[in-house]
Amino acid sequence: MIKVDIFLPIGFTNEDILKNCAKKLEISQKDIKNFEFTKLSLDARHKNNIKYQASIALALYEKLEEKFESLKFVFDKRLLIYPKKNLKYSPVIVGFGPSGMFAGLTLARMGLNPIILEQGEKVEKRKKDVEEFWKNKKLNPYSNVQFGEGGAGTFSDGKLNSNINNDYCKKVLNELYHFGAPKEILYMSKPHIGSDNLPKVVTALREEIENLGGKVYFSTKFIDFTVKNNKIYEIIAKNIKTDEIIKFRTDHLLLCLGHSARDTFELLYRKNVLINQKPFAMGVRIEQSQKLINIAQFGVDDKRLPAADYKLVAHLPSGRSVFTFCMCPGGQVVASSGGEGEIVTNGMSNFSRNGENANSALLVNVNPEDYNSPHPLAGIYFQAKYEKLAFELGGSDYSAPAQRVGEFLNESVVNGEKEKVHNAPINDYCNLIRKINEVKEEVHNAPKPSYLPGVKFTQIEKCLPPFVTESLREALPILNSKLKGFAKDENLLIAIESRSSCPITITRDEDYQSSIKGIYPIGEGAGYAGGIMSSAQDAVKVCESIYSKI
Repeated sequence: MIKVDIFLPIGFTNEDILKNCAKKLEISQKDIKNFEFTKLSLDARHKNNIKYQASIALALYEKLEEKFESLKFVFDKRLLIYPKKNLKYSPVIVGFGPSGMFAGLTLARMGLNPIILEQGEKVEKRKKDVEEFWKNKKLNPYSNVQFGEGGAGTFSDGKLNSNINNDYCKKVLNELYHFGAPKEILYMSKPHIGSDNLPKVVTALREEIENLGGKVYFSTKFIDFTVKNNKIYEIIAKNIKTDEIIKFRTDHLLLCLGHSARDTFELLYRKNVLINQKPFAMGVRIEQSQKLINIAQFGVDDKRLPAADYKLVAHLPSGRSVFTFCMCPGGQVVASSGGEGEIVTNGMSNFSRNGENANSALLVNVNPEDYNSPHPLAGIYFQAKYEKLAFELGGSDYSAPAQRVGEFLNESVVNGEKEKVHNAPINDYCNLIRKINEVKEEVHNAPKPSYLPGVKFTQIEKCLPPFVTESLREALPILNSKLKGFAKDENLLIAIESRSSCPITITRDEDYQSSIKGIYPIGEGAGYAGGIMSSAQDAVKVCESIYSKI
């Protein structure tokens, strides 16, 4: 095949592709046997000329490809395939999120029969547990948005964005497509699987691991381990449903923890595994009309265009940065609590991204000095403090605290006005009430909160660190100047977004081992990744390091 770079109109057809490719090569459309995308991205820099940039792989008739030797192209369709090896004891993997799944797949392909421990349920049962929480506020602390087959990424947008473009990235994408992800992930500039597609991909991947000799233990919690001569010796787990204790002898423990595995972090700290503090970010979810974002980005709300996204940042004089993260076009804000008595929000969207609202995390950087403690887990305690405050502020029933942007920005002004008129003539007080009622009228057609189980409108600053509140108030007008309508008065702020990343790093050496040999911290919960792609790649690299030493 040969590769050709072309531009395509929005709403393009196969005829547009053939016509533009033939024109570029100065051949007839009839000379083209078939074609595939290798890359596709939307160019919306000029709103009066929105177009797609595409790279197309073509197969030509009659040996015409020989005329275009310099354009020759071969698809990279490599998977994670290795010659089989043997170990005396199976490697044990804790956690079955993105890093755990790809660690399990890689080790299984190597013939090493991994054992995987996951405290949550299979994705089918897990979906029911999550729906029960969203509808009826009944949280299963072991099986929820944070814990269970597929990890937290299963209830997200399934973004596969990464600043990395290497062989690992290509192999991970090929594997995900192999297990049922949409083909678009192989060529879209901002690929995503979608929350509706993720469960079937996760299930197919797990079945492959089991077919290759791996074993996945669900509802099985990692509770302890023993060490001999500073090296891992035995893993101790408990079946959550039966309380049965299970032990596994192993020389390789792969900790594929999510950012919410707090009890496991406590265990590691008690067992003298070296852990360091790490910065993270905290803030809220901001929710807008997707139509508003489409018009701001494209100049039109055209059904032929995809749901628009955004990525914004404001660097403040204080040294803080406020930025958007995990933007979900046409999506919803989701309740992501993993433990009782806490509020955690996240965002998700289906592959079609056809929901009425857009949302993203709106975060402020949090530094270790903000923790006011040298304890390695101080960042986790810092998170937990404000998640509990959010739970109480929302009414202690998993409703999330929420506030309109205009009210949040004007709150200090309004409070000041109330003080002024406390002992003032009745006419002044009535004027203030009229102003407040006018604000209520303005939000009559505002975005409806998509968050389930529901929101409670209140003063969200009561569950945020003061520096986060101050930074958000300073940054919102700046961000609105960068994207018109981003911070409209009627847009929603939903608290609290606190788990965009993990506030610790479990240290590891050049062989990826922790301070206790044979323990391999991997992925997001260990502090070495920030999403599906980077977590999966980290897992593959660690497994290849283990494999090379067998």
